Amino acid sequence: MEGPLSPQDNAYEVLGLAKNGHRIFEVLSRYDDILTLEGRKNYEPGDTLKLIVPFLIYHGITEEDIKKVSSKAKIVGYAAEIIDELKKMGWNVRIISTSYQQHAYYIGNIVGVRKENIACTYFPLDKYNSKIRNKDLAIVEKLEDEIIKDFPKFDESQMLKRLDEFFYKELIDIPLGKIFKEIKVIGGQQKVDSLLDFIRIDEAKIAQSIAIGDSITDYKMLKTVRNKRGLAITFNGNEFSIPYANIGVASEDLRPILTFAKAFANGNRREAIKLAKKIEKQDSTISCLENADKKKLDETIKIHEIYRKKIRGAAGNLG
Repeated sequence: MEGPLSPQDNAYEVLGLAKNGHRIFEVLSRYDDILTLEGRKNYEPGDTLKLIVPFLIYHGITEEDIKKVSSKAKIVGYAAEIIDELKKMGWNVRIISTSYQQHAYYIGNIVGVRKENIACTYFPLDKYNSKIRNKDLAIVEKLEDEIIKDFPKFDESQMLKRLDEFFYKELIDIPLGKIFKEIKVIGGQQKVDSLLDFIRIDEAKIAQSIAIGDSITDYKMLKTVRNKRGLAITFNGNEFSIPYANIGVASEDLRPILTFAKAFANGNRREAIKLAKKIEKQDSTISCLENADKKKLDETIKIHEIYRKKIRGAAGNLG
């Protein structure tokens, strides 16, 4: 959702309400990338939305704040129109998003996707705020000071060590740690599980599906759909999503998605891939990534990076 449907990274902007919030988010997002790439047990890409929770509570940010930030979100060009057209063609349109529910439901309503067709992160922040006392937040204040003052001098191994200490030792036996454990972010494998839930665990239906993603939280879903003979599209994707897609689309709006959905519906995945091969000869913003070598992947990443930053701004730099 964030990227393909709306440029806003809601959690990034919500934490940005706090002083130095954007910097804190960027550090935790990089930590998320590192844990994902090293294959940390029981860790899923997208858990940044879990990592920032102690800081949201420390700064007294509320669910109403999330909604206010969400209300300022822009929509990617033609998103509502394309979704409406897909429905008319007989597609079942679903949103599978790491986003907190307050943001996911708002965007879903704008583009015409009902709540029951949205999988997102359940996040009763006001309830969490009511459970925490000021004395429980001293360790968050200390870490925040370190992130701003000391982390610029750290290398990544030092950053990793300090954040591991905080999230996996200091938080464990305090009320804040219990909340941290309770949060289940819809990222990584959870996105795959949500896909299976929507198709009622009938994996054969994946071959009749198109998945669209752009970031590290989407790579498992894209990979699953691609490997099960469905169509995986990366839209203004980053280095983490592009290698797992059949087709790359770099665009300021969603109209190319409809083009490939029609090809897929009129034939099968082969027809969509065939069309991508034809278009890419005249248009560098479309890439056929089927069996792409490293050179082609690198070229695609560069093109998508331009559009990603143009559409998403600072959020385009996040994993």
